[in-house]
Amino acid sequence: MLVAPVIGSELRSARFGDDGPPDEAALAAARTAACALPAPARAFTSPAPRCRRTAEALGLGAEPTPHLADLDVGAWRGRSLDEVAATDPAALAVWMSDPAAAPHGGESVAALVTRVGGWLDGRAGDAGRVLVVAEPAVVRAAVVHALGLPPAAFWRLDVRPLSVTELSGRAGRWNLRCGRDLG
Repeated sequence: MLVAPVIGSELRSARFGDDGPPDEAALAAARTAACALPAPARAFTSPAPRCRRTAEALGLGAEPTPHLADLDVGAWRGRSLDEVAATDPAALAVWMSDPAAAPHGGESVAALVTRVGGWLDGRAGDAGRVLVVAEPAVVRAAVVHALGLPPAAFWRLDVRPLSVTELSGRAGRWNLRCGRDLG
């Protein structure tokens, strides 16, 4: 089960990987929604502060893991989508159309899918429910990998804050239960 973190300042301003603080009202909604989550056998979180704070608000003793880190956007970190579009529209267009491209000097979408997919396949043998709190890009990468979609499908998936995406099964045979909102 994958849970997207609550909204934060970077999502409100469409900034790349800004690690801004979570919205306090959204954290309150997460605390309220915690009872809607089944108790996991194990819980993991992205190392990002917003994900860790969301996991805490959900009452999870989640283990941070670097494999669940957000997409590394290199030189674009902290910049808004509008700023990048205004200063380097060609690079942005390449990045949005070629999953193997990383014009920002960070990680490509294809590399993110491979990283998250490797971690996901490594959890397939875990007994019981595994719950993850991770950035929307990580959730999208997990879905792309689990369903064997082409990496270009990454851009066609929308993951709302504090939503749940469920994957069940095992490596090589994942099933998707479409997302629902917790808050």
